[in-house]
Amino acid sequence: MTSGSVPVGSLSIWDPIHLGTDETGRRACITLAERNMLIGGEPGGGKSVALQLITAHGALAPDCRLILIDGKRVELGLWADCADTFVGPSIDDAIDVMHGLQHLIDQRTDALLTMKRRKVTPDLGWPVYLVPVDEVAYFSATVGTPAQQKEFNAANRDVIARGRAPGIIGVEATQRPSADIIPTSLRDLFGYRWAFRCSTEASSDTILGHGWADKGYSATEIDPQARGVSWLRAEDGIPRRVKAAYLTDNQIIELADHAARARTRGTASATAASQAGSKVVRLRKSGDAA
Repeated sequence: MTSGSVPVGSLSIWDPIHLGTDETGRRACITLAERNMLIGGEPGGGKSVALQLITAHGALAPDCRLILIDGKRVELGLWADCADTFVGPSIDDAIDVMHGLQHLIDQRTDALLTMKRRKVTPDLGWPVYLVPVDEVAYFSATVGTPAQQKEFNAANRDVIARGRAPGIIGVEATQRPSADIIPTSLRDLFGYRWAFRCSTEASSDTILGHGWADKGYSATEIDPQARGVSWLRAEDGIPRRVKAAYLTDNQIIELADHAARARTRGTASATAASQAGSKVVRLRKSGDAA
């Protein structure tokens, strides 16, 4: 993978990402460059739409690199040409990418220590790696052998635990928000939580955090017909009711095409300042020849 930023547009991964509006009509935004995010909810609730919003911002930001992992392929597949790496339904490829990210974390951490810095900041000029994973349960508990699932889970937890400071940000989504899919040891590493409709209070608490349902913040109370309505626990740590924004397929195609063309044009002008620790294992995109 090449390193550096590319002139895609005026957005920055350090800018607030627009997610929708809250009950008062205010914009719901998050600053994601220093936080991981967990998204969950039952099928059809809006979690994949939420992941599209975040991926779109990353694709249009010149200081962001996309590593896309999607077991279903179709949710993030439209952004594949914008990504440095796209992984489809292959647990071997997903494991390789996670190990590559671990290596990148080690490289960047060494570079930060040399410069006597504790974390990546905008002035450093390094790109932030955004790692959306759609349906993490596919890799953690569905396909592959128990040994492969264990290896993926261990590497994934390490990336989420250590990646924030060196600029590796995970955004993981699941339609099976349960303790066996998102164990507490992993769940507690996500600074931001976004819960769409869930069938049980336990599932809601798996996303938002233990005890929030008892305090009145339960995704089970969301009307099944109210797609996109959700509880967002972000900047101030208190969930707020949010209606997620929505991108149509045509809008996604248009945005992804623009971002891909701009990134291709900008490859030759990538800056040398961002080369420190910026290499991750390059995997073929799903569908490419072996």
